[in-house]
Amino acid sequence: MIIVGTLASSTFTIQSVQAQNTNPPPEPDSGAVVCPPGVYLTPPNDCLPLGPSVYLTDLARIGLTIPPTPLPASKPDPSLTQLPFHYFHVISGGPVPIVSAPGDTSGSQELYPGFDYVSYTDRVDTGHGIYYMLQNGGWVVGKGERVGEVSNFQGLQFSSTPRNSFGWTFEDIPIQSAPGYNAPQTGTRLAPFTPIQIYETQTVGNADWNMIGVDQWVEARKVAQVVVNTTPPDGSNNAKRWIDVNLAEQTLAVYDNDQLVYATVIASGMEPFWTRPGLFKIYQKKPTEIMRDNDPTDFYYLEDVPWTMYFDGPRALHGAYWRTRFGYAQSHGCVNLSVGDAHWLFDWANVGDWVYVHDPTGQTPTDPSLYKGGAY
Repeated sequence: MIIVGTLASSTFTIQSVQAQNTNPPPEPDSGAVVCPPGVYLTPPNDCLPLGPSVYLTDLARIGLTIPPTPLPASKPDPSLTQLPFHYFHVISGGPVPIVSAPGDTSGSQELYPGFDYVSYTDRVDTGHGIYYMLQNGGWVVGKGERVGEVSNFQGLQFSSTPRNSFGWTFEDIPIQSAPGYNAPQTGTRLAPFTPIQIYETQTVGNADWNMIGVDQWVEARKVAQVVVNTTPPDGSNNAKRWIDVNLAEQTLAVYDNDQLVYATVIASGMEPFWTRPGLFKIYQKKPTEIMRDNDPTDFYYLEDVPWTMYFDGPRALHGAYWRTRFGYAQSHGCVNLSVGDAHWLFDWANVGDWVYVHDPTGQTPTDPSLYKGGAY
């Protein structure tokens, strides 16, 4: 179980919670017994839920208990992050030939300056340069750098649907005692990709703030939030299985039999290579894929892209071994996932499953003419 959320002290105030108070039942003329401190979501008949009980009940109404109830979640199998490939990032100011043997100077294919990653099976130092052997038997000169470590980040696997929202920090951020930039800090900071529960959101000073515990708030724009919604997307014929991609929050949630079963952080398309909003279906799955665009103004070549699931023309859900950070729009239109997340999703997904891509802010354009060309 993943436990998130901590308590500050027993002397605290939360105006947003108190604003939701319901009046306790009136005390009869003859007097009544005050209930023991606790949560009373339904008014009891034999005592008055006054004092601490009012406060505890108001916290419980937004999902915050003392101590906090952990998310019904666990980390996925870490072996899903393993790949059977070694990758090399080709960096060059000019075309790099793919040759038939180490030391050759010309070849029938070339990699152009751009975003180039190849997977290799062997590495040879000829004394006059290092060469890498590609999966197809060709060789490329070692102008660039090896990918030393692929991100091992993984989202969360759920045994049941949580009651409240949750998310991950994607920066090192401080916890504040109240919403607002001028509120005192608690002295605690959250490392990147720390999972948190979100009980409420307030806007203070033109910025949104997430309540993550008693007297604990963080700036919402530094959190990738999963807004739980078990209602099938419109147009899916009340589907029981679907993938929800939230472009505004940079999160992905997986629903099976109307229950949340998985959630994580993504990297979607950046302007002008947006990920198109809409309702789609996975139409092809490929364990590995070569992605390329031969346009010399925007050349890219990516070998052995793992766990690829196409859903909108060239746009796909897939693992991105070249990324170490997620939570930002930064792709060419595809939904980039960590290798471990993509592997889990690939194992779960079927051709024909729905993919619902949406931007709650409405800022991502929907004009089909803007979504042409390749994607990665």
